[in-house]
Amino acid sequence: MQRTFVVKNEERGKTWDREWYLVNADGKRLGRLASEIAVILQGKHKPIYTPHVDTGDYVVVINAEKVALSGQKWDQKLYQRHTGYIGGLKEITYKRLIERRPTLPVREAVRRMLPKSKLGRRMLRKLKVYAGPVHPHTAQNPKELDI
Repeated sequence: MQRTFVVKNEERGKTWDREWYLVNADGKRLGRLASEIAVILQGKHKPIYTPHVDTGDYVVVINAEKVALSGQKWDQKLYQRHTGYIGGLKEITYKRLIERRPTLPVREAVRRMLPKSKLGRRMLRKLKVYAGPVHPHTAQNPKELDI
C-alpha cells in the first residue's frame, strides 16, 4: 500500500538549501506576478511540498515601481488601512502609493496570496522587493525567473 509523502521539518533541509530567484517586474501585470511569486514562496513548485511546512525558496523582485496595471486602476485602485481609532480609515490611490512607497503594492499583493498564519508571515520574510534594478543579493547567485 502506498502512503502519502509528508516532509518533516528536519527532513526539509537547512536554509542554505533553498534556491534564490530573481524576478524583473518591469511591465508585468501585478496580480499575475504576485500569484507566481506566492507559489515559489510556498514551495508548491517542488515535489516535496507539504502545506504545514515552509518548503519555499527566496524571491528577489527588482523594478517593482514599473509593474503594470490594466484599465483605469492607476487612478481608481484604492489601498485601505485602519488606524484603530474611530473614523480612522485611511485610503490612498495606487498612483500616490507608488510615489511614496514603490515596493508596497507588490509586497501587499503577494502577502494577500499567502496563508494568513505564522507560516505565511515566515514565507513573506523570504520575499525581497526593490524599486530599482539594483539589489544586494548578488552573492546568492539568484536564478533569473521569467514570469
